[in-house]
Amino acid sequence: MSPVVHLPSGWVTFVFTDIEGSTRLAQLLGPGYRPVLREHRRLLRDTLARTDGAELLTEGDSFFIAFPDAGAALTACLTAQRALATHDWPAPEAAPRVRMGLHTGWAEPRDGEYASHEVHRAARVAAAAHGGQVLCSAATARLASPLPAGASLLDLGLHRLRGFDDRERLFQLLAPGLERQFPRPRTADAVAHNLPTQVTSFVGREAERAALRRLTAGHRLVTVLGAGGAGKTRLAVELAAGMVEEYPDGVWFVDIATVTDPGLVAFAVAAVLGLRPEPGRRMVDTLVEYAAARRMLILLDTCDAQPAACAELISLLLAGGGGVRVLATSRESFGLPGEVVWRIPPLSVEPRPGGAESDAVALLLDRTAAARGGREPAPVESADLRRVVRRLDGLPLAIELAAARLRVLSVGQLAERLDDVLGTLDAGRDAAPQPPRDEPGWTGNQQDTVDLVAASRGNAPPTPATRAVQRSAAERHLTMQATVTWSYRTLGPRAARLLRWLAVFAGPVDLPTVEWLLDDDPLDPLSVLVDKSMILAELHASGSTYRMLDPIRAYAARRLAQAGEERAARDRHLAWSTRALRRAYPGPDGRPTTLSLYALDPLAGELRAALRWCATGGSARNGLCLAGGLDQWWRERGLAREGRLWLFRLYGRMAETGEHVPDAELAAAYYMHSLHAGADGEFAEELRYSQQAEAAARRAGDAGLLARVLAGRAAPLVDMGQFADAERACREVIAWAHEREVAGDALFAVLSLAELLWRRGALAEAAELLGAARPVEAARPADRGRRSVDMLLGMVALARGDLVAAHEHLLVALRSRMSHGFHRRACDTLNAIAVRCAAGGDPLTAARLFGAAQATRESLRSTPGIYGAYWLERQAALRREMGDEAFDEAYAQGSELGLEEAAALALAVEHPDLGVDSTRFAATGMPAPAPAPAPAPAPAPARPAEGCG
Repeated sequence: MSPVVHLPSGWVTFVFTDIEGSTRLAQLLGPGYRPVLREHRRLLRDTLARTDGAELLTEGDSFFIAFPDAGAALTACLTAQRALATHDWPAPEAAPRVRMGLHTGWAEPRDGEYASHEVHRAARVAAAAHGGQVLCSAATARLASPLPAGASLLDLGLHRLRGFDDRERLFQLLAPGLERQFPRPRTADAVAHNLPTQVTSFVGREAERAALRRLTAGHRLVTVLGAGGAGKTRLAVELAAGMVEEYPDGVWFVDIATVTDPGLVAFAVAAVLGLRPEPGRRMVDTLVEYAAARRMLILLDTCDAQPAACAELISLLLAGGGGVRVLATSRESFGLPGEVVWRIPPLSVEPRPGGAESDAVALLLDRTAAARGGREPAPVESADLRRVVRRLDGLPLAIELAAARLRVLSVGQLAERLDDVLGTLDAGRDAAPQPPRDEPGWTGNQQDTVDLVAASRGNAPPTPATRAVQRSAAERHLTMQATVTWSYRTLGPRAARLLRWLAVFAGPVDLPTVEWLLDDDPLDPLSVLVDKSMILAELHASGSTYRMLDPIRAYAARRLAQAGEERAARDRHLAWSTRALRRAYPGPDGRPTTLSLYALDPLAGELRAALRWCATGGSARNGLCLAGGLDQWWRERGLAREGRLWLFRLYGRMAETGEHVPDAELAAAYYMHSLHAGADGEFAEELRYSQQAEAAARRAGDAGLLARVLAGRAAPLVDMGQFADAERACREVIAWAHEREVAGDALFAVLSLAELLWRRGALAEAAELLGAARPVEAARPADRGRRSVDMLLGMVALARGDLVAAHEHLLVALRSRMSHGFHRRACDTLNAIAVRCAAGGDPLTAARLFGAAQATRESLRSTPGIYGAYWLERQAALRREMGDEAFDEAYAQGSELGLEEAAALALAVEHPDLGVDSTRFAATGMPAPAPAPAPAPAPAPARPAEGCG
């Protein structure tokens, strides 16, 4: 390079280079790093000397060069990378890996340098590269003509460079002598995907990936079909990960296997996309509208869990907009117009051209090395490795399970056992188990291994044609079953029985649960299952839990049915669930304590599994008992619709079996149903089940039960805007309960009446009523955590302008509701504290709390209740006070807060007595703050929450 540097002007191509991991390389080489660095500089200067590049800066291991021609710059970089790659370095680990980045922009030199943002863009392009990689911007790619001989540019898509708001399209230089495979560029992209992170490497399937990629590029709906364990999910996720840059609006993974009801499929997709339900609008309509104008790929996994619902949603999404594409995995196709069905083949078991191992053997080698602590199988085992993968037909999950066995067996021993299993399958040491005899009303696990979801929907028995399809599906699972059957048949009787019975649990279990399930010491059989990888032991600070992989659970559930033990095991699981539910209510000493809904959160999966059994093969009466225990949990978690669906299924089970349920239990169930219907906005259903509950309670002759049911009379009347009738009904119920000495059971009516009195401004009577209700609420463990009395006293105090009392009552209510998991009710308290803040001169906090409460309410799909009109009125007044811009900004800030963050903000509000203008500590009296206006009567607000407040 000439000693006199002539800087180009106009369209200039800037090149930055540096050594990737130079600090680590210097530490590794020690004194040997300096000669490597010197040789690296020499090579770069020698190659650049043949070009017109002007070297501006050399610092440490980095170069900054300016070129007048983009093509010459790319040629220089290619020459430099080849020189670095072919140089004889002192040792392989001493070879520096240099990354290079190019960008072309208009620039004029001043005083021997460039002061231009184009220089910074070039530096960011280089920072995005990996060692050995040459990246360039779209401007350089456009102007670099002709390219060096044999070279081409690979489009890597749009990326956001650090420090730049726009996205830059990056290209990778490809040429003989350069590496081709690199990770994603190191850019500042907020990666628009939620693809699960894989903990093991992806092996093989290059041809399948290429074929599936072509189909996905050319068709809007591609369904990947295959048997369980064929690798559908893994391949789809791997493919989608390589397509993120092609979809500017994201690649989104939705696991349908976790969806418990067809009606919740759209909600699952919406949750992944960050959408919230809109009042009065179907979630699917919101979802379709959102997706219509976007270019995105949606990966729906395990669609066979909810096939009809998935098919309907996919049809609507594809019809709604042309930019949406769907990649689905399933065991059956949807039969939709335009659907392309691609069946995933087993891994290849034939050696590759050139003698390389097949994909199946490569996977077995990789997983065996992991299972053996990094030790790969010996070369003498190669023939047996090929024998194993052939016997397993190349199914990935079967290979994974086989690799786990190689911790204790040689490959030859494994091959011999697989040969025996495949040859006999259901024969061998034991007689082939016969399927259990048919029992009316229970078909879920007899004819369709573990499809409990289908059974819970109460579907009619499959037709002969459907049976043929099911038999075909079973045959496709043959090799998978052989793998698991081998593991199963190595178990002793106790371990095999434990595996079968653990299949009834939906999730991990602890040791006391296993002991309770077997009514025996399970340590020996449990150890066997853990050692054989049939059960995974997961260590926690509180002790170990034991988890069964879903494919093994499916196999174990089938064995359970074949052994004729299913009813006994599921009834035992039901008893465990009932016991666990009851233990969530009393305290450590066995005495009733304040109900905390947090105690029910970890039980939800097991209770749902128990409910599914009750609704399909067990006792509806037991199911109603479980549902009663989940009543408040469903409503406070925004799951009232799920509660209604389970109740409908249990009613169907009652009709199917003719099981007798006492009127008292029916009344409790119907009353619960009415509350769920009201919370879900189904007011006609609410009224119908309220009337049925009253009729059943009268037949039962239980005064306390009847008082509780009658106390709910007001809710449908309020929903219909009949406030006077609602107030009269509350007074009648309270008087009736007093006459029969069951006044405590009419607490709901008392709270409802207090709400109605507050609404029409009868504050003194409301306060007196609530004062008398406080000890009643405190004596009821299931109710006192809600602190409804304090909530309503706070509302009364707000209407009176007593900010001190309002602050104290509302913070007590919020603290208790958050401590005990009453999230839906906490939203009302946040709104009330927002009103208190507005009245106390803190409009910014008020607007934030209003925004947080509304966001949480929407996420819980909860109606605002009798307070709805009042909240809107106070928000409108606050908007007028703050102005639209300030209010909207603070409201938006609040909507970004989670419920716990919003509660912390509310609990941190300063007590009115601590304010500088507090009248309590002032030397002279000051005017009291103006009372928050009492709510104006509204024609028909949404239904009040049960427990009012």
